[in-house]
Amino acid sequence: MHIRPIKTDEDHEAALRLIEELWGAEEGSEEGDRLDVLVTLVEAYERDRWPIAALDPVGAIEAAMAMNGHSRADLAALVGQSRATEILGRKRALTLPMIRKIARAWHVPERVLVQEYALNA
Repeated sequence: MHIRPIKTDEDHEAALRLIEELWGAEEGSEEGDRLDVLVTLVEAYERDRWPIAALDPVGAIEAAMAMNGHSRADLAALVGQSRATEILGRKRALTLPMIRKIARAWHVPERVLVQEYALNA
C-alpha cells in the first residue's frame, strides 16, 4: 500500500478521487485499510488547511436559528423582543437566565453561550 502525505491542494484532490474509488471497500481488506488511512490524512489536511473558527454565543444562536428554522420572533418569545434585537445586534450581553432558556429550548450547549464575546459600542 503506497500512500503519500497530503501537502498540496492537488494532493488533496487526488486523495479524494482515490477515496471515491475505494468507497465501500470491505473493512479489514487491503483496500479498506487504504481507505481508512486516506480518510485520516484528508481529515488532517482539511483541518489544517481550512480551520473552522469556534462560534461565539451570538454566532451559535444565529447558527441554531438557521439550522432549525427559528426566527427572530422565536428568540423574542424566549428572551423578549427588545432583548432579542439587542442580543443579535451585539448591543447587550446574554444573561444567565437567557442562556438557560435558549439552551433548554434550542439545545444549544450552555458552555457555548456562556463565553465572553465582543459587544458593539
